[in-house]
Parts: sequence; C-alpha cells; structure tokens
Amino acid sequence: MNFAVLVFPGSNCDIDCYKAVEETIGQPVSYVWHTETDLSQYDCIIVPGGFSYGDYLRCGAIARFAPVMSALVQAAQEGKYIIGICNGFQILTEAGLLPGALLRNRTLKFRCHPVTLEVVNANTPFTSEYKEGEQINIPIAHGEGNYYCDADTLKELQENNQIVFRYAGENPNGSVDNIAGICSKDGRIVGMMPHPERAVNELLGSEDGKRMFTSILNRWRGKNGAAAIG
Repeated sequence: MNFAVLVFPGSNCDIDCYKAVEETIGQPVSYVWHTETDLSQYDCIIVPGGFSYGDYLRCGAIARFAPVMSALVQAAQEGKYIIGICNGFQILTEAGLLPGALLRNRTLKFRCHPVTLEVVNANTPFTSEYKEGEQINIPIAHGEGNYYCDADTLKELQENNQIVFRYAGENPNGSVDNIAGICSKDGRIVGMMPHPERAVNELLGSEDGKRMFTSILNRWRGKNGAAAIG
C-alpha cells in the first residue's frame, strides 16, 4: 500500500506521519511537495499538521490553492483514502472536502496535551479496529481547533454518522457537539484535530493512535485480496 505525506511550506508534522507509517505498518511512504500535480500512484494520502504558509489569512486558506490540492480533489473523487490531521483537517475544510470550519480555540490559547477521545464511528476505513464508544488517549496541539458548522450541517453529520471522534470530558477548544473528528459520507476522508501519529508507541505516552494506521492498511488489504496484519 503506497502512502503519500503532503508537505507544504510550514508543515511540521510530516516527519511524524512518515515515521508512523514506516515504523508502525512498514508500508512504502513518500513525501510529496506541494507543487506536485499527480497523486495517482498513492493509495492513501495524509495531509499533516503544522502551519502551512504560516497560517496567514487563516489556517489552510493558502494551502487550499496549492497545485497538489487539485490532485487531492481528484483522488477524493476516485475514492482514495485521505486523512487530514490538525492543520491537514483545516486544509480539507478549506478545500470543501469536508464540511465546516476550524475557528480559534475558545480560550484563545494554544493547547498542547493529551486528551481523551470517544470513538463515535468505528466503521470508517481508519477506525475499524476500534470499538464504538471506546475511549482512547491521543494528544492535541492546536490554536484553532474549534470545529464549527451550522445547525443543518451538524444535523446532517449526526444523521449520517459522520462524527468520528468526540472529546470525552473536557472540550479543549469549544468545538460544537464536542467534535474532534469527522468524515465524508463514504468514510474515505477523515479529518481530525488530535494527532494519532504521535500516539503509536508507549514511549510517546500512548499507542492508541496505532490502530488508525493498521485499520486503513487492513481495509486496503481486504479490498485487494491480501491477508490482514495482526
């Protein structure tokens, strides 16, 4: 399974994502610079965290117009697997690949610490190895993670089971309905503020993020007639 990690000027979690794929599931992974226009060789595309283009205008607003984004939209239309983490989530909303927007944290402070998440949807390609209602420990690191959408969009997310993660306990940023992550209607595109790539080994404080990577690999292997990994 071929993975791409997109790299924009200001990305700073690209190495974390690369290492998570390489060391957790041992699959081919490549950095893809923001000027590239072809993602056809990749099965899963990761849009990592950081401060793309310095977060000028607003988070993800400039990255949304990078050349690679046309290829990402095409990949989405072709049904490829895409995950946006933190700034990557912001970029996906700016590009219209996921609904809603990410606003400044309600406290107006940057929050960087572990949080407890509830797995709301365990049926996406990225969450199939979790259990619905399970609580997991994944760190956050963001200043603009306050997920917002209007009432009609929220109702649609709830009815279509597009809410993937909620904050359990404290809501660190004020996001509507305690939302920490959502997905497209078909579940192939996931956006989340917490960083699963920083929770793949107990040395990092948690390995609860590891199953996001094994989930997507096993989903791909199942669709391509290969045996699942244990």
